[in-house]
Amino acid sequence: MPETTETAPAKVPRAATRPSRTTRRPSPRRPGPSPLRRLTPWFFLAAPLALLVTFTYVPVGNMIFYSFTDWDGVSPDRNLTGLDNYRQIFTRPELFRVFFVSFYYLAASAVQIVIALYFATVLSFDLRFRNLFKGILFFPYLVNGVAIGFVFLYFFQDGGTLDSVLSWFGAGSDHAWLGDPTSANTSLAGVSVWRFTGLNFVLFLGAIQSIPAELYEAAQLDGATRWQQFRHIIAPSIRPVVSLSVILAISGSLSVFEIPYIMTGGATGTSTFVIQTVKLAFQFNKTGLASAAAVVLLLIILLVTWIQRRLVPDEKVDLV
Repeated sequence: MPETTETAPAKVPRAATRPSRTTRRPSPRRPGPSPLRRLTPWFFLAAPLALLVTFTYVPVGNMIFYSFTDWDGVSPDRNLTGLDNYRQIFTRPELFRVFFVSFYYLAASAVQIVIALYFATVLSFDLRFRNLFKGILFFPYLVNGVAIGFVFLYFFQDGGTLDSVLSWFGAGSDHAWLGDPTSANTSLAGVSVWRFTGLNFVLFLGAIQSIPAELYEAAQLDGATRWQQFRHIIAPSIRPVVSLSVILAISGSLSVFEIPYIMTGGATGTSTFVIQTVKLAFQFNKTGLASAAAVVLLLIILLVTWIQRRLVPDEKVDLV
């Protein structure tokens, strides 16, 4: 028989058996978040959104609807009058004239921003008893507005505290500080400066103290004075906070209510737009007209804020 020869299997090179380094196995797909996990944030937001809609957006919507009616706030009848309420606001001088009172408080807001910025800058450096001064400046903002109104009502009355202090310096006067529109509005604006300077002071102080200390050290090594440090380090750093303070000052000057209502009740030409709106709604039972006035005030504040944001946009400040 012919001999059968068995052939050995050919050897395969190791390189051919190794998987290529360039080919990767597809990684298994991770399962996406479950539907319950996606809804979890909305569960936490449900309560705040419900409160926001219930106590903010629904009342604003009702106010806008009332502004187109002649509702008196009591009767169930609400007759649509179109734009008649808005026409009255812009055509009746006694309704729109109260906006000019806001200029007193706008000037007072500028004064309090300057004062707050000055003290925040001074007290941000090493100074003896600076914590005491911080508390003194911020204390008026913690006092209730009604209490402040009654305190300064006695302060400005005839023969009151202000007249007594002036008499010590030989400048005694029987001038009625709350008797004529000019002095009354100036006095009330001065009270607002005393009360709200502390709020701006805290905002500015917090912004100044967030500036890295290395910048001050480098400026001192270069021989920079305090004014140069303020101009080139502090002022650019706190620009967003100053912008916020300006927005708050403008909106606050347009919606002043508490202090003039307590001290004068809107008499002697001190009635603000908010005081007039409250009187229209609760004293003269013209809720529709008062709602239109409130809508106009809201639109003016939004317009002023938009203009201010366009003129002075927020810029990212990076000094380091």
